[in-house]
Amino acid sequence: MAKSHHPLGIDIGGSGIKGAPVDLEVGHFARERLRIETPVESTPTAVADVVARISEHFKHWTGTSPIGVTVPAVVSRGVTRTAANIDQTWIGTDAEALLSSKLGRPVTVVNDADAAGVGELHYGAARDVAGLVLLATLGTGIGTALLNAGELVPNSELGHLQIDGVDAETCASSLARESDKLSWEEWAGRLQRYFAYVEDLLWPDLIVVGGGVSKHAQHYLPLLHLRAPIVPAQLGNAAGIVGAAWLAANQ
Repeated sequence: MAKSHHPLGIDIGGSGIKGAPVDLEVGHFARERLRIETPVESTPTAVADVVARISEHFKHWTGTSPIGVTVPAVVSRGVTRTAANIDQTWIGTDAEALLSSKLGRPVTVVNDADAAGVGELHYGAARDVAGLVLLATLGTGIGTALLNAGELVPNSELGHLQIDGVDAETCASSLARESDKLSWEEWAGRLQRYFAYVEDLLWPDLIVVGGGVSKHAQHYLPLLHLRAPIVPAQLGNAAGIVGAAWLAANQ
């Protein structure tokens, strides 16, 4: 790979599709990120067209380097098994085959929370942690990534644990905080219940909290009392793109 060429990371979200070449030496974007609105009908074919536009935009900096793509879905051997905030026709789609054919080069497709976890593992808050790390992204729902001894354990869906008879993310996500007009203290009470439950199941060595609300971590993380240290993510919204690019380059 030419020295000036970097793997491309692309993050498919419900409202926007973002991408940037990533300098894996430092875990930073090699060029300014490009964002394009997600098509209203976010079918695999329509989204693949946008991914191709982003790939073409950065071709001078990426050359034939591999591409990593995140999706809001469970991904099993390149096939998307669920679909959150994207068209339901993604379910059962061989996303890696579709995108590799469209872009004419190798594409690695990964769950969005898993990609963020890998970004934090190599360049952020989970760096150099030898044991079990739980990353939880608190947003519209709760996405999770498990990282054990430096390796991703893919497709954990711990935001959907049933706690007190309800899906955990419906009461403990950032959206739930806003919808229920909770104070930071009230929301921290719900997070305490959620993370304590998960901690009793997994006994992680570190918990990392991501999502946009991690910027306000000082308002709620100090209110939590857990066995494991709990810290905010460091890469912010770049984590998914960075993690996807790292996975693509290290397959």
